[in-house]
Formats: sequence, C-alpha cells, structure tokens
Amino acid sequence: MAGASIGLAGDMTTVGVIGSGRIGSTVARLAIAAGHEAVMSNSRGPQTLLDLVAELGPRSRPATAEEAAAAGDIVLVSIPVRADSQVPAAPLAGKLVMDTGNYYSQRDGQIAELDAGSLFDSQYLQQLLPGAHVVKVFNNIFFRHLLNLARPASAPDRSYLPIAGDSETARVAVTDFLDSIGYGTVDGGALANGWRQLPGTPVYGAPYGTFDNEKGTPAGADVIRTALAAATR
Repeated sequence: MAGASIGLAGDMTTVGVIGSGRIGSTVARLAIAAGHEAVMSNSRGPQTLLDLVAELGPRSRPATAEEAAAAGDIVLVSIPVRADSQVPAAPLAGKLVMDTGNYYSQRDGQIAELDAGSLFDSQYLQQLLPGAHVVKVFNNIFFRHLLNLARPASAPDRSYLPIAGDSETARVAVTDFLDSIGYGTVDGGALANGWRQLPGTPVYGAPYGTFDNEKGTPAGADVIRTALAAATR
C-alpha cells in the first residue's frame, strides 16, 4: 500500500495531522515522544498553530491541511464529521488515514446516510476519500486518558485500543504505530465493524475510567475484546 507503510516501533515516520484539537494534538505529542515527526494543521491556518508547535518542539511544524496530507507518511483526521468533506482527497490517495471522528447530529447537522444508519462516520469519510485507506481509531478514548495511559510494550498494565479498517495492511500499519506510541491494538476487522466502537457502545470511554480521573484506568486486550463483543445495535 503506497505511502502507508510504517516501520517497527522506534523507526521515525511523519504524521500529518488534520485537526489539531484535543485528540489530534495528543496523538502528535505521543508520536513526537516516540521519535516521530508531526505536521500540524487546522481549519484556521498555520499561523494559529505557532504556540502549539512551539510547545511540541522541533519535530513538529505548522502547515495547511493540504500540506499535512501531502507530508504525512500516515495522516490523522481528527475533525468534526461535518467538516469531512473539506479533507483534501488528492494528496491522500494511497495513504493510511486514521479517523478519530464521531458523528453527533447536534453538532454536525443532519447527514442523511448517517441518520439512516446505512453508513457510520468512518465509512462516510472513506467514501469521501476513495483513494485512501481509512482506519477508525482513537475515537473511543478521552484525550487525557490517551495521554496518560501510554505504556511501553513490556508494561503489564498496557492499554489497548480498538481499530477497524478494510485494508489489512493499513490495520497492521496502525498496529505498528500504536505500539510505538504506547498502546496495544484489538483488531476489529473491516471498517463496517467500526460501529462497535461508536459513542454509546461498551468500549466507548468506560474501559479507561471516568473523565474526572485524568490518569485513567488501564484496559487490557481482553477488556476491549469483551466490550466490542457486547456492542448491540
């Protein structure tokens, strides 16, 4: 899969970040700590990211969304679903796109396919980016828990995150990336299975503790597998 391969943990890759809010900046922070680089973008322009980039350090730089998409070996899309149509498709052709999105009609407006249940949010993004390989990840964890629960592979209290995507190669690449930034992976298979990690499902938020406990509660692979299996529609 062109443009989407990631080496073993410890190898440097460039993460293009489209949406530098709480989850986007947290993933960038973890990636940089692991020796990767981050190209940060948002809807307001590179000049609004100077403080964040200064905080993240020399392995990060501000960019437009198009530049972040082009620069990333892998690309994180972490924006409201209503803005998915603004993600630049051309520079993402052949690339791995990690989607953190959750659809909330109160925020995103009514999107007919999502309201009808014929698609869920990451499938919607995949339709908008037909040349990319979308993997749903990071959507089910509070950003402070994501920051604080990262552990090395050898740690007995390592936490796991669920993923779903149609490309097995892309899912392996995400697994390698997550391993490098401190997380194990529970592979949920095809993107259609990603509904099992949507808001309101057992795996959403709860396995990692309550929001008022910022340190979070480690959630191992068995906990996440059980939660995914318990999801109902």
